[in-house]
Amino acid sequence: MRNVLDRPATMTSAAACLCRDGVRHNGRRMADRQPVHDPHHRPMRAALRLAAEAGARGEVPVGAVVVLDGTIIGRGANRPIGAVDPTAHAEIVALRQAAAYIGNYRLTGADLYVTIEPCAMCAGALVHARIRRVVFGTREPRAGAIVSSMRLLDAPGLNHRVDVIEGPGADEAQHLMQEFFRQRRAASSS
Repeated sequence: MRNVLDRPATMTSAAACLCRDGVRHNGRRMADRQPVHDPHHRPMRAALRLAAEAGARGEVPVGAVVVLDGTIIGRGANRPIGAVDPTAHAEIVALRQAAAYIGNYRLTGADLYVTIEPCAMCAGALVHARIRRVVFGTREPRAGAIVSSMRLLDAPGLNHRVDVIEGPGADEAQHLMQEFFRQRRAASSS
C-alpha cells in the first residue's frame, strides 16, 4: 500500500502556498479549498477520487479510505450494484481491505475517511472494527446515521466510542453527489 502522506501534492509548491488573504500564488481563491498542510487533506482527496470512480461506474459516488499511522491500508468505493452485494458500501469495502491487510478485524487506532456520512450499517461496522475516528465530508440527510437522521455512535450501550470529524472535502463530496443524481434524473426524463 502507498503511504498517502508521502505522495507529492498535486499542485506545485508555489501553487500550494496559501497567502493570508486566501489566495494561492497563482491568483485563484482558496476560500472553499483545504490548505495542503491540513492533515485530513490527502486522505480525503484519496476518498474523493474513489467516489468519482464509483460515480463513473454508475454507483452512488461514495469513497472511503482507512488510514493507520499515516498509511492508507484500505480503500473502498461504493459497489453494491456491480458486486451484487447490498453491503458493498465504500466504508465496508475499505474496512474489509484494511482488516485483511493487517490480519485482524480490529482496526484499533485507525481512522476512516469517507466522502458522505455513513449509514446505520456502516456506523455499526465502525464500532465493531474499533475505528478510532471517522472523518466524513458532507451529511446524508436521509440515511446518515452519525449526525443527520440518527446518532448511532452516541448510543449509550456501545462498548466502543468513535470520534467524529465532519467537513473536510464537504463541497467536493456534495458536488459529486448532486451531479450524479442530476445526471441520473436527466437520463430518466429523456
